[in-house]
Amino acid sequence: MKDEIKVFFTALMYFSRIPVPKWVDHSESYLTRATRYFPIIGWIVGGASALTFYVFNRFFNPQIATVFALIIGILITGAFHEDGFADVCDGFGGGWTKEKILLIMKDSRVGAFGAIGIALLLLTKFALLSTADPKLVLFMFVAAHSFSRFAAATFLYTHDYVRPQDDGTAKPGARSITIVDLAIACFFGVLPLLLWRHGVFLLAAIPIFAVRAYLGYYFKKWIGGYTGDCVGAAQQTFEVVCYLSFIMIWKFI
Repeated sequence: MKDEIKVFFTALMYFSRIPVPKWVDHSESYLTRATRYFPIIGWIVGGASALTFYVFNRFFNPQIATVFALIIGILITGAFHEDGFADVCDGFGGGWTKEKILLIMKDSRVGAFGAIGIALLLLTKFALLSTADPKLVLFMFVAAHSFSRFAAATFLYTHDYVRPQDDGTAKPGARSITIVDLAIACFFGVLPLLLWRHGVFLLAAIPIFAVRAYLGYYFKKWIGGYTGDCVGAAQQTFEVVCYLSFIMIWKFI
């Protein structure tokens, strides 16, 4: 149990800006296993965003509440996945070979593709969340953040990590995971979908994994696998698809 607690705090340390006990280090073995708790970080981020939305919506309106909810989520994660999304936009938008794509994604500067991509990403999130039923939004934050992280984590099991393992710029979380890690991540990622309206929102898994299949094909075609930035970009993409799917399910089912 103590070992698992350390793995969880390692996940919290790596995937968020939330302070952790000083005895938590950057052990490679713990970082690899920490992916199993990736969806729980989604619970925390989504829960904080949902709470922020609820409070601000009581005093202002859904638009203002959505803005502050998104800000809280970004502050908690340090824009960790948004940064990956921007890097992928720049890399795949400006590179035409594997080497060029990887080189661009390694650059810390944000280019036109990345800036435009992030702007459109945030605009899409705002449009979906600010116009949805407020009751649904509270669920959406938690469920989308957790399930999107599980779906993104599956790349670590099914695809190859394409940067050299000894590359100092490689993201420590981007390593192969075991079937046990994947099963635990699946449990925590799917659980919120099962706890409301008799699990009907689990239907969102269909479009999520359809998009996941395409992204997996696309990444493999151009760079032969994935990088940490690809996982971050996938999480952001899946989050948006979750929002779209939940709204459709809420409206028609």
